[in-house]
Formats: sequence, structure tokens, C-alpha cells
Amino acid sequence: MAGRTAGILATGSYLPKEEVGNAQVAERVGVTPEWILRKTRISFRRYAAQDEATSDLAARAAMSAIEQAGIDVDRIGYVIVSTSTGDHPQPPTSYLVQNALGAYGAACFDINVVCSGFVYGLALAKALLSLQPDTYALVVGADLYTRCVDFTDRRTSVLFGDGAGAALVGMVPEPYGMIACDLSSRGEASGLIGVKAGGSRFPTSHETVAAGEHYFRMDGRGVRDFVMENVPPALERLVVGAGYSLDQVDAFVPHQANGALLDELVERCGLTGAHTPRTVERYGNMGSASVPVALDEANRAGMLGDGDLVLLAGFGGGMSMGMSLLRWSATTRLETR
Repeated sequence: MAGRTAGILATGSYLPKEEVGNAQVAERVGVTPEWILRKTRISFRRYAAQDEATSDLAARAAMSAIEQAGIDVDRIGYVIVSTSTGDHPQPPTSYLVQNALGAYGAACFDINVVCSGFVYGLALAKALLSLQPDTYALVVGADLYTRCVDFTDRRTSVLFGDGAGAALVGMVPEPYGMIACDLSSRGEASGLIGVKAGGSRFPTSHETVAAGEHYFRMDGRGVRDFVMENVPPALERLVVGAGYSLDQVDAFVPHQANGALLDELVERCGLTGAHTPRTVERYGNMGSASVPVALDEANRAGMLGDGDLVLLAGFGGGMSMGMSLLRWSATTRLETR
């Protein structure tokens, strides 16, 4: 539609109730609380209850966004869920979210691009709405990593928490909305992050379970090197290619992987002048949920002004990167959490 493009109309998030501090994790893992804080900047994270699955978190975050927007669920044309910790191998988690919401007019699908997935989902929503501009797309990032981390592995288990975030995407008048998106994949680095067993190459067996091959594994040093080498130049290409400079960015919302890494990334990207919402200290690394949860908290706190230039950056397993530059529209009613 001439003069209109896809933009974020509303946001939502959901964090489980159980707050877990470093002292509890340190005792379980065999390190000190001070070691966790020094290495990660994380003080707390949320753990899902035993009767909560990824779709439960996702549905609550999605409903929060729908309520903020004030629309009827029947107007949602697409439900896109980014997760690498779905409820089941099949059906897709998005179908369970659809059922929980009652959004039966929506086409639903999952994407698994790990921590880049929410930004990938926004790009897909933009493309889909260009074909069907009179509807809305619900993009959700949700992960429940505490069910697949190995608490004998201090490199990963101290990092992760559970959560979900969502955005309702619809058409907005230009110059608001999504200005540019960039998605990239680096399969040669796929060994840096993953869960080895449980798929078609290594199906579940007594041997895979005994070997702990269903746990999440990560080469932390390799991931850090990948991020620092690839993310800053990719962000600069996106922003400059869209006709802006990095010092014009008002808000930078990156994946909250690790507080120490985040400090270094902001400096390396030359984005110290932008407001960077941070949730990692309170919620840990939430995988696909980290970008939308940080975005929702910034939105509801009134930190995103009308017309602000907002830069989103997801990066993670695959390896993958997803980046989006958008002009924020304060068309929704902001609420204080």
C-alpha cells in the first residue's frame, strides 16, 4: 500500500513467577555467586513452573500485546512463534498458542533460528502483510531453556532463564514502521551452539540420554568471537544502507546473551549514545524471548518516543543474525508494568 508499511503496534511479555538468584544457582552448579556475577553480570533469572511449557509462556505474552493494542483476536492473520524449545517435536508450538488465544482465523507456523528468531519473525511478518495489508501478524519469541541445560556445566547453566515476548505487527503510515531488515546465516559455525540428540541424526536412545546429549551445549569463547567479528559491521551496513548513521540511533535493543558480552558489544558497535534497554541482569539469557521482552519493557516504561529510530539485533545458534531498523510509532497506549 502506497505510503504505508509494516510496523510494531503493540508489545507484550510474560516472565514466570519463580525468581532464582545467584546463590541458588551457585550451590547447584558448584561455583560462587560472585563468579557468576563477574562472568555474566546476571543476578537473577526466572524459572518456569513444572506445569508451564513454552506455549503457555508464549500465549500469555501474546495476549499481553493483543490487550495493549485493543484488537479482537479474530483480526489476527498470522501467528509466528520463534522457539528452539517447543512443547513437542510436533505439532508446532504456534498451533498451541493459536488455540490458547482462540485466534482461529490465523495461519500459524514456528521458526527455529534460536536467539535471532524474533527479528526473523518481524521480517517475515513485514513480507506477509505486504500481501495482505488489512490483517495483523503476531510475532512471539519464547524459550524455556531450564529444561535442557546441564547443571553440571557451569558455562551454560548460569546464563539461562525462561520467558516470552511478543509484538503485534500491522500497517502504519510512513515514515513510521520497519525501514530495513537484514537476515544472515552462517552454517559453517553451526557447531558452536546446539543440542546433539533427539532429532533424526541421533534419535533418542538409552545411550544418548546416558551421554547427556539432549542437553544444550555452547562454545562460549567461539560464540563471543563470532559476535564481535560479525555483528558490529552487519549493524553498520544495515543502518548506513538505510541512509542513517549509528549516532542517529535512539534505542538499541540487542539479544541479551550475557551482560559482559553486551557491554563489549555496545562499545564495539559505536552505540554508546543510544539507549540500550537491559534485562539480562534480572532475567538472564532467554533465547528467542530476550529481544521482545527488552522491547516490551522499554515500550511500557515510556522509553521509546514517537519517531525514535530503534535498532533491533538478534544473534545466536546456527549461527544466525537478524537485524531490523524501525521508526517507532507511539500509537499504542503505554502502560507501566
